[in-house]
Amino acid sequence: MAPTKTDLCIIGAGSAGLSLAAGAVQMGARVVLIEGHKMGGDCLNYGCVPSKALIAAAAQAQAMRAGGCGIAGAAPRIDHAAVMAHVRSAIDAIAPHDSVERFEGLGVRVIRDWARFRSPRELEAGGETIRARRFVIATGSRPSIPPILGLDEVPFLTNETLFDLTERPERLLILGGGPIGIEMAQAHARLGVPVTVIEGRRALGREDPEAVALVLDRLRAEGAEILEGTELRRVTGQAGAISAQTDAGPIEGSHLLVAAGRRPALDRLNLRAAGVETDAHGVRVDSGLRSTNRRIYAIGDAAGQGQFTHLAGYHAGVVIRPILFGLPARARTDHIPRVTYCDPELAQIGPTEAEARAAHGAAIDVVRADYAGNDRAVASGRRQGFVKVVVHRGRPLGATLVGAEAGELVAPWALAIASGQRMTAIAGMVAPYPTLGELNKRAAGAYFSPKLFENPWVKRGVRAIQRLLP
Repeated sequence: MAPTKTDLCIIGAGSAGLSLAAGAVQMGARVVLIEGHKMGGDCLNYGCVPSKALIAAAAQAQAMRAGGCGIAGAAPRIDHAAVMAHVRSAIDAIAPHDSVERFEGLGVRVIRDWARFRSPRELEAGGETIRARRFVIATGSRPSIPPILGLDEVPFLTNETLFDLTERPERLLILGGGPIGIEMAQAHARLGVPVTVIEGRRALGREDPEAVALVLDRLRAEGAEILEGTELRRVTGQAGAISAQTDAGPIEGSHLLVAAGRRPALDRLNLRAAGVETDAHGVRVDSGLRSTNRRIYAIGDAAGQGQFTHLAGYHAGVVIRPILFGLPARARTDHIPRVTYCDPELAQIGPTEAEARAAHGAAIDVVRADYAGNDRAVASGRRQGFVKVVVHRGRPLGATLVGAEAGELVAPWALAIASGQRMTAIAGMVAPYPTLGELNKRAAGAYFSPKLFENPWVKRGVRAIQRLLP
C-alpha cells in the first residue's frame, strides 16, 4: 500500500497535539492526528479536569463544615459516588471539544491507534504508513512508579485510576508531596477521608518555603497528616489493607495513591528508527523544540521542559511558525506560571526569592503585599496569604503568590514578564475597589514607596517647588 502523504503528522491528541492540529488545519495544512488512547489526553481524562472537579466538590464540603462570617458551620453529608459522578460529568461536558468528530469536522484526519516510527521520514499507525513533511511528538507523560520494594505486588492508584473510585477510601496513603499529592490530600481530607502524605524530602519542595508553610499549616489543620523527610521502604498487603513501612514506622491504609512524579510517554514510538535522541527528561530538543531529526519536533510533556497544559498550548504556538511558514521561533521558559490548586492556592512565575538571590545576589529587590492589608480579603474573611515579587533593574523577574485565588492573581505578572514590562506598568494599573487584584498594585507600589517617600531629595524638591508655585 502506498504511504499516506501529509504536511503534518501529530502523535498524541492531548492538549499540545489538539492545539497544534486545530491551528494548522484551519490555516490550510494537511494534518494527520494519531491517538492510541483517549482523545483529550491526560488533562481531560486524568489530570486537570477531574482533579479540579474533585477539588471543587471538596471546597463545597469544607465551606459548609467551616462556616464563617457569622454563619455557623455544619457537618456536610458527603455522597462519594455522587461526587465522582460530578467529576465524570465535568469530563463529559468538555469531551466534545476534544472529540474525533470535532477535529474531523475541522478537516483533520484522525487515526485511533498507537504510532511507531519505521524510518526518519515514516511511521505506521492504523494499518497504514504515514509520510509527512514534519512530525510532532505530543505524547504527554504518564505516572512515574518508583522502585519501592513490594510495590509491584500491591494494588495502588495513580491519577489515571484514582477518579474511577466510587466508594470513599477508608484511609488514603499518598506517596509524594508534590502538587498532585498535596492537592489530592486536601481534597480527600475535606471529603472525610483520613489522609497521610509520605514525602522523602520537603513537600512542595520546588516552591517558596514561606508560601509552602501556609499551605501545609492549612492541610494539617484540616486533618491531613504530612510526613516530610520520610522514606517509604516497603509496601505490603492487599486491596483494602495496605501497610507502608517507612523509616518512621509502619503506616496502615486502605488505598495507596502513587503521586511520585511523571515521565514522558515515549516507549512505543521506536524513536531510534527515527533518529530522535532522548534523555531522562524527554525528547532532546533545541530552543525551537526541534529534535535531532530536523523533520521531527516535540512539544508539551514529551519535550521535557515542564508538565503543564498551558505550557503545552504555548509550545503548539511556537512550532506552528516554523512548520507552516518556515519562520524561526524559540520557546521561552521564564514566563510560564504554575499553580498548585490547594487552599490557599500557591502560584509561582519565574524564580523564587531564593533562586533569584542565588542568580543575582544583592542586585534584586523583594517587595510584598499581604492579604491582611487588602480590604476585599478582610471583608471576605480570607486574610491569609501574600504576594511577593522579585524585581531586577526595575522589572519583575518572578512572583510568588499564596492565598485565595492566587492562580488568577498571577496573570498580570505573567503578562508583565512575558512582555518585558517594568514595575511602572503594574503600579500604573487602576484596579477596581475592593478586589484582591489590588494586591498586585500594592506590591508594585511597595517597590516605589522607598524611592518616593523615604528619599530626602524628593522631599526637598517638593518643598522647593511649593515655594515657587503661585
